[in-house]
Amino acid sequence: MNLELLGITVLWTFLYGYLIVSSIDFGAGFFAFYARWKKKDHIMNDLISRYLSPVWEVTNVFFVFFFVGIVGFFPTTAYYFGTALLIPASVAIILLAIRGSFYAFNNYGSRDSIFYLFLYGATGLLIPASLSTVLTISEGDFLAVTDDKVTFLAKELFTSPFSWSVVFLSIVSVLYISATFLTYYADRADDRQARRTIRQFALFWSMPTIVASLLVFISLQMHNPEHYNKAITEYWWMFGLSLLCFGIASWFIYTGKRYGTAFIMVMLQFFFAFFGYGASHLPYILYPYITVHENVTNETMALALVIAFILGLLLLIPSLILLMRLFLFDADYVKGKKK
Repeated sequence: MNLELLGITVLWTFLYGYLIVSSIDFGAGFFAFYARWKKKDHIMNDLISRYLSPVWEVTNVFFVFFFVGIVGFFPTTAYYFGTALLIPASVAIILLAIRGSFYAFNNYGSRDSIFYLFLYGATGLLIPASLSTVLTISEGDFLAVTDDKVTFLAKELFTSPFSWSVVFLSIVSVLYISATFLTYYADRADDRQARRTIRQFALFWSMPTIVASLLVFISLQMHNPEHYNKAITEYWWMFGLSLLCFGIASWFIYTGKRYGTAFIMVMLQFFFAFFGYGASHLPYILYPYITVHENVTNETMALALVIAFILGLLLLIPSLILLMRLFLFDADYVKGKKK
């Protein structure tokens, strides 16, 4: 594997980590609001709060690594995506600020404010929807380049079936990933009421996730046939493994056993789908303007970045494992016996 492919693989791994960790966080916020709205917060919200308290501040570490890395490895991305993402990225930053602020207000200020919890839950769905536009724009036809001037075609983006299918997938995936993890977390806490309720969410959001994935494929075929053909001819086996993992996870959740294995299967489901999508999109980062081979930084810089980001990954993963052992899966903490 050459340097640029190694670099994009490391960055894609960071983005996958953000996909999983942030989805659990974003979905948990929505479920917390839903439980309060339906007067079920006495069943679910203590469990959700125990998860969110030690984790919510670290979810963006993966995204920061990816953002810095993509600009460092492929400097041209700043020029093209800087124009294209001015609106959606600004919206995402505002939503992240609102989400962080109102989490603090809800937990350390007005604990009973359903309005704060609504903003926290709603932003948890709107943030992935706004960030998903990056993948949409990378497929091409949403930028016009004339005399080295980049123009963002907002109308084409907002009227594109492919764009809305990606937004739909991002929202339902957040809810599905979060529900499957929280089901496992409730099982570890031996909280039968919470497990029963959240398990229903996991089962409910499983089918919309598959439907949304199919819609993305159908709309991708119309929007970017080259990418679609490469995905189904060269990387069909990765999407097949993703579907197999989905079936195994759904079976375990439906039968009410081995919730930890079910969540691992969900992680593998999105791993195969995410990396299958990324691999089939290569060599393009932004179709047809940026490729990993032609727009990479100089070799010395690329090597330094690869080493730095691999070391960062090797530091970040053990840190998350330590966080989980000390807090999330501590026998007393998970059952609410220790703060």
